[in-house]
Amino acid sequence: MPKIAIRKAPVVQEADYPAPLHMEFADRVRRRLGDAVGITGFGVNLTTLPAGARSSLKHWHEVEDEMVFVLSGSLTLIDDDGETEIGPGEAAGFPGGVSNAHHFENRGSEEVVLLEIGTRPKEDRCHYAEHDLIAHDKDGTTWFTTRDGTPLSEVTTRFEQTGGDT
Repeated sequence: MPKIAIRKAPVVQEADYPAPLHMEFADRVRRRLGDAVGITGFGVNLTTLPAGARSSLKHWHEVEDEMVFVLSGSLTLIDDDGETEIGPGEAAGFPGGVSNAHHFENRGSEEVVLLEIGTRPKEDRCHYAEHDLIAHDKDGTTWFTTRDGTPLSEVTTRFEQTGGDT
């Protein structure tokens, strides 16, 4: 049935970032509306950000197009051009291939509810502006490297051996 039982949609309540970065998003709740009805060409998430939460690490995609539509509450969009307030009924979009790293912060005292919409390319790379990190996505599999291409597992091993930054 095409109607979605919102409360029964698959829920993700952490990010798929490598540890310990994923824990920064433990309070963010994403209801996977597109997955609930089997949509594969694009994703739609109903996302709730409590006060003080961020939507993601600051990032940009080589291929994926993204759009955010605020349903309730107010967010601060932080991108390479600065900061912009976005409230209910307002939207922001990010075409793939445009190097404009972005994320949203809930700086208010109320939770924010938004729709996140994005294409689902078969292959993409996501660059994280404030971390030496790139996510590689291919055919539903994600792995992480540093900007120079070193697999994250090697970086983690070096970090554990030296006890310091890589």
